[in-house]
Amino acid sequence: MSDETPETEELGTLPLDAWHRAQGARMVPFAGYEMPIQYEGIVAEHNWTRESASLFDVSHMGQLTLKGENAAHELEKLLPGAISNLKPGKMRYSLLLTEAGGIIDDLMVTNTGPHLALVVNGACKWDDIAHLREHLPDDITLTHFDDFALLALQGPRAGEVLEGLIPGTGALTFMTAGLFEYDGGHIWVSRAGYTGEDGFEIAVHESKVEALANVMVADERVKPAGLGARDSLRLEAGLPLYGHDLDQNIDPVSADLTFALSKKRREAGGYFGHMAVAARLADVEAGTLKTKRVGLKLDGRMPAREGAEVYAGDTKVGRVTSGGFSPTLGLPIAMAYVGTAYAAEGTQLECEVRGKRLAATVTAMPFVPHRYYRGS
Repeated sequence: MSDETPETEELGTLPLDAWHRAQGARMVPFAGYEMPIQYEGIVAEHNWTRESASLFDVSHMGQLTLKGENAAHELEKLLPGAISNLKPGKMRYSLLLTEAGGIIDDLMVTNTGPHLALVVNGACKWDDIAHLREHLPDDITLTHFDDFALLALQGPRAGEVLEGLIPGTGALTFMTAGLFEYDGGHIWVSRAGYTGEDGFEIAVHESKVEALANVMVADERVKPAGLGARDSLRLEAGLPLYGHDLDQNIDPVSADLTFALSKKRREAGGYFGHMAVAARLADVEAGTLKTKRVGLKLDGRMPAREGAEVYAGDTKVGRVTSGGFSPTLGLPIAMAYVGTAYAAEGTQLECEVRGKRLAATVTAMPFVPHRYYRGS
């Protein structure tokens, strides 16, 4: 997910727009589209995802492919991750960076075999496409599949549900993908998601998405869920949200996303922003990194939302970038950027909310353990 849509911008409609409304969805502007924020209720949908399986519509995301003899090599000039060694059917989380090391977007890259597939954030997709077209050579073909929808089936029962519907998908493990036969054609399925639970993302042509959604929610194990539950789940999973926890003024090291910087490429460089990223990595070694993204657990019931200032005594030491009440834990949680001197787990801080100081403790993320399926 990415940032909200300005009220003045003309909104697009999802292929399932009428379907969502018929299901009782409350629609809101998000990432340039009218999107469902909830159906039954955010907490109920959150809890159902943790217990069974929920169907999310993430068709606002950009679905792109890159094709060409040296596509992986050329893409590596723009991303800090290792793409050339990505085997067919494997996926990797990565980042589009500026020359100054700022994050243009975070995205998923998959080697489909014939080409590379990218899934980018909805509010960033047009800027991402322009950036890729500008910096990739002409012999790399970029295709935007704007006539494809994207569904996310998430939860501990997602695997059994989808295997019954599309045989063979149950054999996928976390961060793998494949092409499967379905309804007289083929459908692309990846075992990934944004909830911290096991689950799948399913790319399907817009002409077939309603029939697929109907089949899924006809299963008593599956209910539709909206952006509200998706956000509370990703926050519990410690997953950053572009436009809030990440932007072009934030680098991968400060964002605690060094896992996306492959070791070989940290040393060899050769990608946009390498010098800036290398400087931040050197700051870590020297103990001079200025800020770091951390998790916070708050006392009481009142959440600290984005923009809340973080204090150590009378000293302002940071700012909350995402926050809310955790249905799973039964307490408020948040992500914040704080000075590294205050980033150690267990550090006692305070968040200022409505003129009050709320006690907060720096906490390891994820707040709720991930339950990805990595194989039996």
